Amino acid sequence: MGLWEKLKQMFTGGNILYYPGCLTHFVYPDIENNYKKILNMLDVDFIFIPEFNCCGSPALNAGYRRDFEDLKESNRMFLERYGVRKIITSCPACYLMLKNEYGFDVEHITETIMNNIEKIDTNLAMDVEGNKVTYHDPCHLGRKGGIFNQPREIIKRLGLDVIELPSFGKASLCCGAGGGLRNNNPELSKKIGRSRLNLCKTKTIVTTCPMCYTQFKDLAKDVNVLEFSQLLLGKVMDKAPIGQATLHEE
Repeated sequence: MGLWEKLKQMFTGGNILYYPGCLTHFVYPDIENNYKKILNMLDVDFIFIPEFNCCGSPALNAGYRRDFEDLKESNRMFLERYGVRKIITSCPACYLMLKNEYGFDVEHITETIMNNIEKIDTNLAMDVEGNKVTYHDPCHLGRKGGIFNQPREIIKRLGLDVIELPSFGKASLCCGAGGGLRNNNPELSKKIGRSRLNLCKTKTIVTTCPMCYTQFKDLAKDVNVLEFSQLLLGKVMDKAPIGQATLHEE
């Protein structure tokens, strides 16, 4: 961030918050750290609040509107206390919730990266077989959020070819984990996830959703599954292995 932008922020007030979402924060801290590194690379002056609160998406989608409204009010007061004026999130579900239900100025991190694409060091990207990857559109980010081009354009800027699944973009199919299906009907969830992976024509599939990443990571056999930040920072990621979530009994 340049001097003028920093001075403007000082006098106009307000902070930019990086909000990773619960799954990333509690299950994949290495991915959370990846995005912090990326924001630093982009020279984005952001804050991170250690006292992390859920956005309320699971409660609302499960039908607990009153509980969600209580959490929403608590979060509003919480964010006001920190002077948050804008939120950058790497979670598609949080992106929709904070934008549509809270009414905040929210960016998905692929939008942030694309707006500062000249600052991305493409030499840090992970090497993938054949320089080809498949990008999976998460439901919340794609069909619901309307963000399709930014992730693909970023991947192309890394010097990679995007090989599409038969159904992509607005016609993209679910990974099988969303909407509580993974917990409530694990066999159907796995069947849907495997059918999606079987359509992959490359050795690497990339997604920007931690839930999709978890689903594919658990089910993949012959396909390398990457979360978006892992592709961008493949050569400088922390060496500690990234944990794998088990959100239901096998």
